[in-house]
Amino acid sequence: MAAFDRWRRLRALMVKETLQIVRDPSSILIALVLPLILLFLFGYGVSLDATRLRIGVALETTSPRVQELASAFRASRFFDARFGRDRRDFEADLVAGRIRGIVVVPADFDAETAGGGDRPRIQVITDGSEPNTARFVQNYVRGVVATALAQRAVEGAPVVPPITAEPRFWFNAGLQSRWFLVPGSIAIVMTLIGTLLTALVVAREWERGTMEAMMATPVGVAELLLGKLLPYFVLALGSMALCTAVAVLIFGVPLRGSPLALLLLSSIFLVPALGQGLLISALAKNQFVASQVALLSGFLPAFVLSGFIFEIGSMPRPIQWLTLAVPTRWFIPSLQTVFVAGDVWPLFWRDIAGMTAIGAVFCTAAARATRKRLV
Repeated sequence: MAAFDRWRRLRALMVKETLQIVRDPSSILIALVLPLILLFLFGYGVSLDATRLRIGVALETTSPRVQELASAFRASRFFDARFGRDRRDFEADLVAGRIRGIVVVPADFDAETAGGGDRPRIQVITDGSEPNTARFVQNYVRGVVATALAQRAVEGAPVVPPITAEPRFWFNAGLQSRWFLVPGSIAIVMTLIGTLLTALVVAREWERGTMEAMMATPVGVAELLLGKLLPYFVLALGSMALCTAVAVLIFGVPLRGSPLALLLLSSIFLVPALGQGLLISALAKNQFVASQVALLSGFLPAFVLSGFIFEIGSMPRPIQWLTLAVPTRWFIPSLQTVFVAGDVWPLFWRDIAGMTAIGAVFCTAAARATRKRLV
């Protein structure tokens, strides 16, 4: 009988909270509209691919071989090339940032490509104040030159590099950064959504004066928190399904893992995300304060300390330890794996253990904080 009474109270709380979600458009906006806005911003606004880099190509000779190389730069999808006869023609543009590099084809290029000597040398001058872009320019120039030389080798020219590397990329043969960024963006978005959804729950009760009425009922702390958590859990899963559909159908990210694995990972991740929001909600009686704390404690650590943009292995050791307490740090690798690689359960179980531990801490802290206010 006691178990039936607990179930009846829990069901009543869930119905109450569900009706509150339906009547309050802000929850629907947070769960369904905000994820779309953020995902489109991340998907289209954040990219690690550098294409159509503006460069200057200084051709110190106009021989047929050099013209073939110039044609290779014109045809490259990575460069927007301007041509001249002297590198000094482009120095001012490089300093001003109007171009990203200067490629100098020396006057003795023909002699070096005639065979029997060293491999041809080409000078690449880049702006070292932007290291990533400088590396892109350097590697892309090497690729263009290697392709041009290989084409001459096919046509019978004797220029063949002594060692030829044939790279092979697993899971993402085209090296599209969107396949890496969009799943990570979904994790960041779900952190923000999950934390915001529940951060306003108890704070709203205090603001509207209904918490006192809740205190007078025989509802326990666990029933109160579970009754408020479950409707938002279902709403957040709906938001996750919407983000997944956008990633696959609009951004073209493959979903190579099973939907069951994706559902399990998302469900486990929502426990610490929603639990963190409940803890904030239990400590703050004001919705504005709760929302600001949720943004600061949810979004910023998830964006900076999760490995989404900044490599965790390159961080100082104390910061690496701190990332272990960030739920998104465990969710992003599994989410990227289930999308791009498939079901890799040894990785999943490790991340599930990390998210479960953090979720248990947040939910326990939220229960204790709520008990203090209900006693």
